[in-house]
Amino acid sequence: MTEREIDGWTAFDVAPITPSTGTARRGVYLHGGCYCFEITAFHWRLVAELASQSGATITVPILPLAPAGTASVVVRRVVSIVETAISEVGAHNVSVIGDSSGGGMALATAMALRDRHPEPLRAIALIAPWLDISGTDPVLQQIAPSDQCLAIPGLTAAGALYRAELDEADWRVSPLRGNFEGLGPITLISGTRDILYADALRMVPLARDAGVDVDWTVGEGMMHVYPLFPMPEAIPAREALVRAIS
Repeated sequence: MTEREIDGWTAFDVAPITPSTGTARRGVYLHGGCYCFEITAFHWRLVAELASQSGATITVPILPLAPAGTASVVVRRVVSIVETAISEVGAHNVSVIGDSSGGGMALATAMALRDRHPEPLRAIALIAPWLDISGTDPVLQQIAPSDQCLAIPGLTAAGALYRAELDEADWRVSPLRGNFEGLGPITLISGTRDILYADALRMVPLARDAGVDVDWTVGEGMMHVYPLFPMPEAIPAREALVRAIS
């Protein structure tokens, strides 16, 4: 793992011991934490496994946290980081990966890139993504009693800090409201005991209706961001992520 600075942000490049053959694959991983919490050891463990198993070098920017880091600034800067990778190896070799709030940021980044570059990304890999910060979907209320990690009031407060001056329906903070046409393939991981499963249920038909290839792994009875944790139930989900970015 090597450390570098990108326009004032610290970033780490996690390279595999044995890189992929041919043109090097690249990925940018955006960590979750309700936009307000730092990256954790669970994130680093997953990033290391993805790099090792896929042969891709994965860049992990240390994101500024809300309220200092707000969507209108952060998404633009993440787009710039991904664009640098695209300029080096081509979009077909670059993936964006994110969990929870980082998953929402990853999808928003892909939408912004779609509007700037004709070639789609290799993969958009989303782990329990937070795709609509409004919290108005009634399915959230139905799932909430079984969610061990998230609560709607907390998400509402964190989302307000991150969106700042933007409307909660703005695609940069609620990419579920954005345009899916022309995006690269999406790999989606969801647990059914996660209130953000509601966002996944809404996203899949929208993306498929727009002609996007969606590979959806559903963890029955699994909690929020379950692929981050070392349990056997998470193995198929992590394998799906590796396939997507390899």
